[in-house]
Amino acid sequence: MSPTKSLPATRYWIVGASEGLGRAIAHALDKRGASLVVSARSEDKLKSLAGELRDATAVTVDVTDPASVAEAARRAGQFDGMIYSVGAYEPTKATQWDGDAVRLMIDTNITGCVNVLSEVVPRFVAANKGHIALIGSLSGFRGLPGAVGYGLSKAAVMHTAENLRIDLSQTDILVQRMNPGFIDTRLTEKNDFKMPQLMTPEEAAAHVLHAIDRRKFSHSFPRPFSWMFTVGQHLPIGWFQGLFKGLV
Repeated sequence: MSPTKSLPATRYWIVGASEGLGRAIAHALDKRGASLVVSARSEDKLKSLAGELRDATAVTVDVTDPASVAEAARRAGQFDGMIYSVGAYEPTKATQWDGDAVRLMIDTNITGCVNVLSEVVPRFVAANKGHIALIGSLSGFRGLPGAVGYGLSKAAVMHTAENLRIDLSQTDILVQRMNPGFIDTRLTEKNDFKMPQLMTPEEAAAHVLHAIDRRKFSHSFPRPFSWMFTVGQHLPIGWFQGLFKGLV
């Protein structure tokens, strides 16, 4: 990995920090000297996390509620970095359609992201500085079995990062997206298939920090598993989806 650089922001608002990747990112940034605001719905988990960190403030938020997000942004105070690591997930196949599950993933992963960005982007544009990092997923590159709701929501998050990148290209705001594969969390415990190169949250967070240090817009990991998706997006759809016939 490349030598450690200074972080692009000094105080980060991490949304989705109570567990999993978000919690691991909070610890990783804390070790790098960043001041943090950690947010999620669970007040108990946030307070526990904040107690483990050097300089962190816990602020609860329901990302699906614009008023809750606005209040959380107000309570967060001054910050110049934001990482959106929220990820609702429920394995859902079209043959076993679950509208409630799909709507929950869309409301949380897409609408929640937009609600947070609505508070963050104008603030950063006014200051002409900031760092925005959105956590996507390898599943956002192409349609996969059992990913109705999750795949489309992560694809939307990844596309949103592309929109932000071009629109903010003439500012001093750094926009990034990180696209992980399988991470060992309570969410992936729902999967009933073998997950290649399953990472711990700490391993995934190390990839995120590596991407931040490189200042690269898009970083997919882990390799070589991620190559199947980054290259696969250019293959005919039948070829790519043929790799997953055993999961249909």
